Amino acid sequence: MNRLQKFQLKLAQSLPFYYGWVILFSAGTAVVVRNTASALILSVFMIPMSDDLGWSRTFISGAATFGGFLAMTSAPFAGRMIDKFGSQIVLVISVAILGFTTLSLGWWATPIGFYLLFGIGRMMFSSPIQVGTGTVISQWFIKRRGRANGFLITLHSIGMGGFPLIAQYLISTVGWREAWFWMGIMVWVVALVPIIVLMVSKPEDIGLEPDIEIMSKEESTDDSGIQETNEIWTVKEAMHTRTLWILVFVSSFMYFIHSAINIHQAALLIDKGIDPLLAASALTMVAIGTGIGGTIWGFIVEKIKISYCYAMVVSVLGIVSLMYLLVNGPLSAYLVAFCFGLGLGGLTTVPSVAIANFYGRNSLGSIRGINEISIGGGQALGAIFSGIIYDLTQSYTLVFPTLAIMALFSALAFLFVKAPQKQ
Repeated sequence: MNRLQKFQLKLAQSLPFYYGWVILFSAGTAVVVRNTASALILSVFMIPMSDDLGWSRTFISGAATFGGFLAMTSAPFAGRMIDKFGSQIVLVISVAILGFTTLSLGWWATPIGFYLLFGIGRMMFSSPIQVGTGTVISQWFIKRRGRANGFLITLHSIGMGGFPLIAQYLISTVGWREAWFWMGIMVWVVALVPIIVLMVSKPEDIGLEPDIEIMSKEESTDDSGIQETNEIWTVKEAMHTRTLWILVFVSSFMYFIHSAINIHQAALLIDKGIDPLLAASALTMVAIGTGIGGTIWGFIVEKIKISYCYAMVVSVLGIVSLMYLLVNGPLSAYLVAFCFGLGLGGLTTVPSVAIANFYGRNSLGSIRGINEISIGGGQALGAIFSGIIYDLTQSYTLVFPTLAIMALFSALAFLFVKAPQKQ
């Protein structure tokens, strides 16, 4: 045990609460700052960059598509690195890269530079940071895994809501180029120190136990819906189960819906006559809804079947897709954005819990990496889908019925998801 681990163990023993909550805080800083490469941020930058550089919305949103494909190819590798070296070192490297790519976006504003920098930042967002934070939470929490992942999404929502407002303010005051620079600096300031000093990849690394061991000493009965398999699954074994491939296939649809709306949301609202600053503040309602939704879904997933949770989440996204057609002013924009956030809270909470419960902690990063391939693909295609529809029709109207149909199909497919059984 090195000096840092001895410090972490001493700190854990001195705290009046479980050290897993400190892990949640340190992971939370990473999910807050990863929003500098989010679809919402690109949505805020889309119009000023398009006006200044003469780029189409399809071209700009294509950077997210490129990042999604990078995430697809890197996700299995990131998962293996997390299982081999731990979440901490992977997150430190990822946050450092994210800060650099973000601050560089304003100065290398050529088509190639924009695609490379935002694409790599988006890869950090969608692959190592997403898998790394979810994995470390599931390593520390078993009994309270649902709520812990939900609280992580609540922390993520701070970045979701804060960074679009910060970006819009900076764009209005110093221009879009310097806005990218200062957000990159914020990535380093907020996240690097907590991850380096406080994070531990697994409780066993410093001689501690997951929360189910701690709680079993305090509670005599188990009234939770959370049950992790006692079987040890390898990636190869997981890939031979129908359950994983249903999750992989339908997850791509869920994140297609997410990305198709998210990246173009501010532009959609501005096109409907809403002031740009009000449109950015509506994105904050998405973040508030995501924060509240993450906590709610975190408790729900501990109480009812995973398949029902999945179906409920994607049904919410489908209904909200149609609600966007009814937006006619700031009030309706805020309402629909908040409901969209509620759905996103479930979208980002339920899968993390499901994979950990189905396949255990042994190869969790690698198995999640397989699922992230489909997530990255869905995000990539959804981003450019809405841009193409807009450029062809000068309207987003055709986008939303398509997304609702995809949501219906996904909800039905999730009803067939069952816990995998070893052959």
